[in-house]
Amino acid sequence: MAYINYYKVLGVDKSASDKEIKKAYRKLARKYHPDVNPGNKEAEVKFKELNEANEVLSNADMRKKYDKYGDKFGENWKQGEEYEAARSAQGFGGGRQTRGGGSTFSGGFDNSGYSDFFEDLFGGGFRGASGSSRQQVRFKGQDIQAELQKTLLEVSTTHKQSFSVNGREVRITVPAGVRDGQKIKLKGYGGEGMNGAPKGDLFITFRISNNTEFKREADNLYKDVNLDLYTAVLGGEITVNTFDSKVKLKVKPGTQNGTKVKLGGKGFPKYKKRDKFGDLFLTYQIELPKNLSEEERTLFEQLKALQS
Repeated sequence: MAYINYYKVLGVDKSASDKEIKKAYRKLARKYHPDVNPGNKEAEVKFKELNEANEVLSNADMRKKYDKYGDKFGENWKQGEEYEAARSAQGFGGGRQTRGGGSTFSGGFDNSGYSDFFEDLFGGGFRGASGSSRQQVRFKGQDIQAELQKTLLEVSTTHKQSFSVNGREVRITVPAGVRDGQKIKLKGYGGEGMNGAPKGDLFITFRISNNTEFKREADNLYKDVNLDLYTAVLGGEITVNTFDSKVKLKVKPGTQNGTKVKLGGKGFPKYKKRDKFGDLFLTYQIELPKNLSEEERTLFEQLKALQS
């Protein structure tokens, strides 16, 4: 995987604040989202780069490491600490130091030594003063962070999802009930390892949007239901939409505004628990009649008089 300048991807300065980074990401993510650019491969690549840049720069620890090692080690910035440790162990940095089998050498560190070090580190065995070959340094491939945009309706059922990562076609099963911000790991779908080391992993974070009338909290759903005054006072029967069906409810006479009703098992699917659901909580919002006729107003005045 080639080195990516995340600041350039988001179009911000290196000194940008967390707020500026978040704002830039949201603006560009909307522009290059696959739903807005169906079939546009360039937009797809750009969208993936934006997600990767946001994943790193919005995380304080990862951003610090990226800023420190990005210019030094390029695409391998995540292994920067290990590389510096390996360089130190090989004896770079000046002075007389001991290596591997106990042999010693002296000498300062210069640009040519730095280049030799990385030539050895990335592709050949290190050779000491005697010419003997040292064991190659092995590092696991870089992990990849990605986001998968879904809607609440989409994650209410188990379904297949295909996408491309590093030129590889990946097909996963998205279980019903997955939550916003939830992360899954796909082992071995990251960057290539060095010198025979295993590949990195792919971490997918789900970003779930909700454009329904329901509010979700864990496996439970919440919804306000409008109730006319007459049904609230006299009682009756109403039909209510649940997330995937309709139900008939009996309303008790004298129902008060803000009354809550629980429908067990009518909530959201529970993650990786087949045929298990949370609950649906309804809150009645009583609607007062408007634009009363003279006859209706007279009747309400009579009712008021009776209450007095």
